[in-house]
Amino acid sequence: MLIFKLYYNPYKDFMILYFRLLKESFTFAMNALRNNKLRTLLSLLGVTIGIFSIIAVLAAVDSLDHKITKDLSSLDKNTIYLIKFSFGPSEIPQWKREQFPNVQYDEYTYLKSTMTNTDEIAYQIFTKRESIKYDSNVVSDVNMVPVSYEFIDIQGLEFDKGRFYNESEANSGAKVIVLGNEIANSLFEDIDPIGKSVRVYGQKFTVIGVLTKKGAGLFGDSNDTSAYLPVNFIRQSYGDNNTSLTNVIVFKPNSGVDMAAYKEEISQKLRTYRGLKAGEIDNFFINVFSGFTDLIDGIILNMKFGGWMISGFSLLVGGFGIANIMFVSVKERTNLIGIQKSLGAKNKFILFQFLFEAIILSVIGGIIGLFLVWIIAIVLTKALDFEFVLGMGNVLLGTGLAALIGLLSGILPAITASKLDPVEAIRTGM
Repeated sequence: MLIFKLYYNPYKDFMILYFRLLKESFTFAMNALRNNKLRTLLSLLGVTIGIFSIIAVLAAVDSLDHKITKDLSSLDKNTIYLIKFSFGPSEIPQWKREQFPNVQYDEYTYLKSTMTNTDEIAYQIFTKRESIKYDSNVVSDVNMVPVSYEFIDIQGLEFDKGRFYNESEANSGAKVIVLGNEIANSLFEDIDPIGKSVRVYGQKFTVIGVLTKKGAGLFGDSNDTSAYLPVNFIRQSYGDNNTSLTNVIVFKPNSGVDMAAYKEEISQKLRTYRGLKAGEIDNFFINVFSGFTDLIDGIILNMKFGGWMISGFSLLVGGFGIANIMFVSVKERTNLIGIQKSLGAKNKFILFQFLFEAIILSVIGGIIGLFLVWIIAIVLTKALDFEFVLGMGNVLLGTGLAALIGLLSGILPAITASKLDPVEAIRTGM
C-alpha cells in the first residue's frame, strides 16, 4: 500500500494572500484616481513636465551623440591634422598664432617621403565656396574640397557612381571633379552625370564620380553638399602663398603606433625643414582627431549633466505636488480608512492602497511625458532631416524615474494613513 504524505506550504498561501492584497490595493487606488479626475490631472502635470524635460534633453543629447558618431565613423581617431591653427585651447597668444605660416605642398611631399609608420598622408586646401553650373542648372554655395588623391583612403569616401581621381590626375591638376549626391541631383536630376562637364572657377570640369548620400552634416557641410577636385588645380590657379587659403596636411598613422612618438617625429622633421632653432616654439599645430572627439564627448557629458540639473527641479516640483495631493487624499478619506480598519483591513492594505495611488499617478504622468517626447521626435526628424532618437533605455529610465518619484512622494502619506487609529479616524470623519 502506497502512503502519500501531504505537506502544508505556508509560503505558498502567504504569496497568494500577498498578491491578492496587491490586486485589491491597486483596484482601490485606480477607483480613487477615477473619482477625482481634476485633482488627478493637476497632479499629473508636475510629473509630466519633469519627465518630459529630462527625457527630451537626454534624447536630444543621445541623438546628437549618435549623429556625431555616424558622421565621424569613417575617420580613424588617430588621424592627425598638421595646420597653423589649434583645434583646442592654446597657451600661445593669439597675435603670435596669427603669424604662423601655412603648411606648404613641398612640406607635404617631404613628410610623405620621410615619415615612418604611416599609412597615408594627404594635402588639403580650405578655400571659399563656389557655384557649379550645368546647362541652365546652377547650385550655389558649394563647399569646394581641393585634396590630393590619398584623401579617399583617409576619409573613407563611398561612391554611388564613378570613382575618385587617381595619382596622375591629382599631380597634374586635371580638371576632373567628384560631386556630392545632393549637388549631382540638383544639377543633373535624372541624367547620368558621369562624363558630363560642369562649369566652376570659370572653366569646364569633367564629372568622374558621385558620392553616396550621407544626410545632413552635424558641423554644417557634408559630403552631399561638397565637391572634390585635385588640389594642384587650386595651387596652379592661386599659387602657394595665397593668404585667403588655409592648407593642411592630413596623416593616417599605422594601427598600433605610439602616438606620442609619432607626433614627436612630425614635429622634429618639420622643425628641421623650416630651420627652427632650439628654444624656438613650434610655428605649427599637430592636432590629433581623438582630442577633438574627446572635446565633443566632454561637451555632451556636460549637456547631460545640465539637463539632469534643470529637469531635476521639475521632477522635484512634481514630487511635492503628488505628496501634497496624497496628504489631501488621506485627510479626505480618513473616515473611510477608519471604516476599512474596523472591518479588518490591515495596515499593509492601507499602506499599499495609498502608495499604489501615488505610484500609478506618477507613472501615468511619466508615460504622458514620454508620449510627448515621442511625438516631438517624429516631427523634428521629418522637419529637420535629423534623426531624433528616443531609445528604449530612455523610455525605461523615464518610467523608472516616474515610479521612483511616486514611491518617494507617496511613502509618507501612505505611512500616515496606515497608522491611523480606526476609532479616531471614524470620529474625525464624522
